[in-house]
Amino acid sequence: MATQRYTVTQQAVDTLFAEVRTGKIAIPEIQRPFVWNAAKVRDFLDSLYQGFPVGYLIAWLNPDVRLKDGTLSTGKKILIDGQQRVTALMAALLGMEVVTKDYRQVRIRIAFHPIERRFEVANPAILKDPIWIPDISVLFSDNVGLITFVNDFCARNPGASPDAIAGSIQELKGIGSNHLGVIELGHDLDIETVTEIFIRVNSAGVPLSQADFAMSKIAVDTAHGGHLLRKAIDYFCHLAVAPHLLTAVKQDTAFAASEYLPMMSWMGGDNESIYDPSYVDMLRVAFTSQFARGPMNELVALLSGRNFDTRQFEEAVIEDAFARLKHGALRFMNETNFKQFVLIIKSAGFVDPKMIGSQNALNFAYVLFLALKDQAFLNPVAIQEHVRRWFVMSLLTGRYSGSFETQFSIDVRQVTPNGFLGYVDIVMRGQLSDAFWDVTLPERLQTSATASPFFRVFLASQVKMNDRGFLSKDITVSDLIQVKSDVHHLFPRAYLKKAGFGQSDYNQIANYAVTQSEINIAIGDRAPNDYVARVVDQIASGAPLEDYRYSAIADTAGLSENFRMNCIPDAMERKTAADYPRFLAERRTLMSRKMRAYFEAL
Repeated sequence: MATQRYTVTQQAVDTLFAEVRTGKIAIPEIQRPFVWNAAKVRDFLDSLYQGFPVGYLIAWLNPDVRLKDGTLSTGKKILIDGQQRVTALMAALLGMEVVTKDYRQVRIRIAFHPIERRFEVANPAILKDPIWIPDISVLFSDNVGLITFVNDFCARNPGASPDAIAGSIQELKGIGSNHLGVIELGHDLDIETVTEIFIRVNSAGVPLSQADFAMSKIAVDTAHGGHLLRKAIDYFCHLAVAPHLLTAVKQDTAFAASEYLPMMSWMGGDNESIYDPSYVDMLRVAFTSQFARGPMNELVALLSGRNFDTRQFEEAVIEDAFARLKHGALRFMNETNFKQFVLIIKSAGFVDPKMIGSQNALNFAYVLFLALKDQAFLNPVAIQEHVRRWFVMSLLTGRYSGSFETQFSIDVRQVTPNGFLGYVDIVMRGQLSDAFWDVTLPERLQTSATASPFFRVFLASQVKMNDRGFLSKDITVSDLIQVKSDVHHLFPRAYLKKAGFGQSDYNQIANYAVTQSEINIAIGDRAPNDYVARVVDQIASGAPLEDYRYSAIADTAGLSENFRMNCIPDAMERKTAADYPRFLAERRTLMSRKMRAYFEAL
């Protein structure tokens, strides 16, 4: 039988509060503010008051750490499940303020009706009704005497029985003696096992990521400034999405006095959305760029003090881990670094966040950028070129799908003066050979998924080459992607359906082209030998511009150039449904050639 590496106990609410106050149990804020609304807090309190089961808390024991003087420091218990429930109790019973998702500090006031013995969220009507106790936290204060409180209550409510009211209040205060189940996990459990336990115990089945565990370790370590580092990561990522929250962040006085706020204040005016990192992204980039490691469970081990050589837990390892991670986070949020990286990605043709597709590829591109900046063997222009090419290669090959953390480790460790350029050459020749461009890529273009990385790279190639939209005289693909455009079916969908083609046939990405909405609408369900032929005829006839229906292109050379930009095969004006399969094959080849020319010019 397997050794049981956890304990299950019942702890009184008062005991739990005491352990939180003394730091024996640490409640990490992780990345999420308090998300329960007041009604949910009320219902939770009522369940506890009624003696109903309210689920288990899960605590993970930090390992004992050997200090520099050779003595051992006992590890804390980190609450990894139950944060919202414990916070709800402390807010309602102790009057603690909570932080909302927009970083406002608020009080949650729960009222109690001592005669009907029921809870309600405090509201203006309750505040005016003397029969209600509008904020139960006053009853849990050491400064309030029961007899005095009952006498004052009865004075406001003539006819109320002092004994009945006293009994009701005593019953309410008995919540502190009610018990919560606590599952305490041993420090020697790995993250995968802890995650599995969490999922099985948590009725909602919401998984925690390894980054969540890392953030938990960071948040509760006040000795090394982890609480501020956790806030820095959280705040920066929220500001990336909602810059207006900077005002609320500044109201966090402890954080405002730290070195982090000046480093991220520039985000208050940032409206760029190409790279809006989550806390997972920022943590991963900071970790991998500083430690040359990919697996997040290794960060958790380092933050716990694990020496991978001696297999012991040491304070020196914790100090080093926090110092390096902090340095990585500061470099991540540095305005010059961040903006230069975003410009590199945009310079590769990715001008809209919907074009990215792989967040892992984007994260490693930033890792590579930061790692290369630490090396003296490359100038800024060369760094930009390598980052662009590596990013696009990653998208085309799916390099960071699957077991991407291992690949992160392998790749970042090659960023050395003696190894990087040779490694890049080997990878590029192996991954993007002639066979890839001539055979593999055309085959992978045989898909109906517009979310395909290959279609996204094709669009990036059009942006980079300043191509114009299909049948557009002046408006570029870049303009259309960033403002408003249609993905036009070159062989219209309705036309192909009438000809007997199925959805997987007419929605092939080789049948797509970015075009203006008005051009798409005008074409409707007409076949190429209809609408393209009319464009050819209007050019040949020299018709006045006001008679042009599908395109403002007025010369044959301009039309040919537009078709070349959009990889349109020859003789499009004569093609019918019978030509569709061959058209797809021809266009896939043209698209692949265009992407190769684009990549080689990056």
